[in-house]
Amino acid sequence: MQPTFDVVRHNRTAWDREVEHGNPWTVPVTSDDVAAARRGEWNVVLTPAKPVPREWFGPLSGTRLLALASGGGQQAPILAAAGARVTVLDNSPRQLARDEEVARRDGLDVRAELGEMTDLSRFPDASFDLIFHPVSNLFVPDVRPVWREAARVLAPGGALLAGFCNSVLFMFDADADERGEVVLKHRLPYSDLASLPRAELDRRIARSEPLEFGHSLQDQIGGQIEAGLVLTGFYEDGFPGRAVDAWTPTFIATRATKLRT
Repeated sequence: MQPTFDVVRHNRTAWDREVEHGNPWTVPVTSDDVAAARRGEWNVVLTPAKPVPREWFGPLSGTRLLALASGGGQQAPILAAAGARVTVLDNSPRQLARDEEVARRDGLDVRAELGEMTDLSRFPDASFDLIFHPVSNLFVPDVRPVWREAARVLAPGGALLAGFCNSVLFMFDADADERGEVVLKHRLPYSDLASLPRAELDRRIARSEPLEFGHSLQDQIGGQIEAGLVLTGFYEDGFPGRAVDAWTPTFIATRATKLRT
């Protein structure tokens, strides 16, 4: 694969197709969900299953919140209904359209921005009080710019809530789920572009499947710390029914704050 391959463009098309195919992470919340959130009855996830602790958010009324790489009509509308002033940025126009559909349907103030999670240059420093970043940085080759940009646009005292894969997930054969076995297959660090056999990579590209990258914990957690954030919350989660997760959780959620100067 040529080093000039445009991952951003490919994954934009791929996630637009995921919307067409009804991927569960592209199915919008219902009007009943929004109404419940307006009553204070809500939860959202950063990882596949565990709800984020409510205390991680603090009071949401009037909070300037960036839903980072969080399109799909799921988290952003709920957080807007709970009182936050939400901007959702996503690489997929079709995913953003889901958020806009829910906002129009239920009278929510959600600002949609098409863009890539590693480049938040459109936003001035200290633009947001809270960033909600669910599992999505596995779709970029380098995660450290995500943390640097998140730290820059956070106001002092603001918090970044992030979900991401433990890179151990990428060591194993994804087909193990069907066999009920866990089989070592890839060395770390993992990249679809560099780790897959060429024929399999070509098939994924031809089918417009999202390309994935396994980032080390040094890049995921150490990268947040190096960006100037302080970890104040942590938990692990698994993907229900997947063979690897019977052995170890493969997802992590963190809460990190930007120090007041």
